[in-house]
Amino acid sequence: MAPNFKGVQAQHLPTNLIVTGAVDDLWLNPAGEIIVVDYKSTAKSGEVTIDADWQMAYKRQMEVYQWLVRRQALTVSNTGYFVYCNGQDAEAFDGRIEFTVKLLPYTGRDNWVEGALVDLKACLMSDDIPDQPNDCEFCGYVLARAEQEVSRASNG
Repeated sequence: MAPNFKGVQAQHLPTNLIVTGAVDDLWLNPAGEIIVVDYKSTAKSGEVTIDADWQMAYKRQMEVYQWLVRRQALTVSNTGYFVYCNGQDAEAFDGRIEFTVKLLPYTGRDNWVEGALVDLKACLMSDDIPDQPNDCEFCGYVLARAEQEVSRASNG
């Protein structure tokens, strides 16, 4: 049995953090640069893009992958690609899904990663809990759960 894929990892020496990522694919361009490729899939009507606000996470993921591959002493292109597979509607499933495949270039900038890691480590080592941002979609769930647990404990 083959070992599980471990992805790519790098130790960030200033923080001693190990950063890992499971890069989907690497291509080589004519200039000898490594191109980071990430595969995405969906099933929606209309054209697929990487322009929605929520897809900023995809872009950050690509930039972290580029940063990680650069840490392997490889020359990495700033342009990466999303291979986006969009499942098409069909009259019947019949055990088969057809996809439209679109290649979406993205010019990444990984210069934020180092600072983010330093900030992450400082946050993890701090005794202070950071304030929740007003636009956090998950914080409301965390607060509601905490209130529910307090209510159960006082009634229990």
